[in-house]
Amino acid sequence: MNIVFLDASTVGDLPNLDKLKEFGEVTFYQTTSADETAGRIQNAEIVITNKVVLSRDLMEKAENLKLICIAATGMNNVDLEAAKELDIEVKNVAGYASVSVAQHTFAMLFNLLQPINYYDAYIKSGEYSKSPIFTNMERNFSELRGKTFGIIGLGNIGRKVAAIAEAFGAEVVYYSTSGKNSDQPYKRLELDELLSASDVVSIHAPLNERTKNLVGREQFSLMKPTAFLINTGRGGIVHEAELAKALDEGELAGAALDVFENEPIEPDSPLFDIHNPNKLVLTPHVAWASLEARTELIEGVRKNIEEFLA
Repeated sequence: MNIVFLDASTVGDLPNLDKLKEFGEVTFYQTTSADETAGRIQNAEIVITNKVVLSRDLMEKAENLKLICIAATGMNNVDLEAAKELDIEVKNVAGYASVSVAQHTFAMLFNLLQPINYYDAYIKSGEYSKSPIFTNMERNFSELRGKTFGIIGLGNIGRKVAAIAEAFGAEVVYYSTSGKNSDQPYKRLELDELLSASDVVSIHAPLNERTKNLVGREQFSLMKPTAFLINTGRGGIVHEAELAKALDEGELAGAALDVFENEPIEPDSPLFDIHNPNKLVLTPHVAWASLEARTELIEGVRKNIEEFLA
């Protein structure tokens, strides 16, 4: 088979990438721009893409194309209706990143909740060596024990986050963005109730017509001024300009985002202009990307090709 991986740099250098070669000749492109896609898939029978968009027009011109493997869970970069009409099978990989995203969620939260970077810098600056006491009481931090931990979107990732929050002694509540998820061992609240009650709000929902700008100015006004907002779900769920304003006006204590309305983030994003940068933690859409998760992702792609060819 003639196999083309359009954006291999998005999964990094993995030991199992070469396993894809067992199915035929594989061409790895590190990145592919929109004007390069047509030429690169022209003779391909199998195309692997993480984020490169495959439109109806592109698929119609790729006359040999039989299978599209999405190296991700989300499938919004492929015109699925057109693929079906053109008899091109599309397969994604689900469930590979749940542990990675849950771990990253708490890494970002603790970065906000407990100022490790401050303490580290305090010691390395030499100031601790001059201290008349054995510790440092300049900044307060709090425990998760006894706090209300609100989760927006209680799917596979949300449930893992919930279990970790419970292990720290937090009370978990959740909001179902679909309105259908009721059979859970946690208290289900409406969004306004969750925002008002929670000390931590963690978003693990897909981006769709129900969740676009779900958390904006009105919602920030409901939150406790001591609360933290974490988004490892999808950019566009949180209105970024209004988040920046809410942080500046003290409507919440801090926020952490791994996903953004535009990726990569725009250089003039209002998030870069908040008055106190310590209130905001930003990471470049890497919550999903532990070494283990990326390795499992490629194994999922390999299995999808194997099943297609069986």
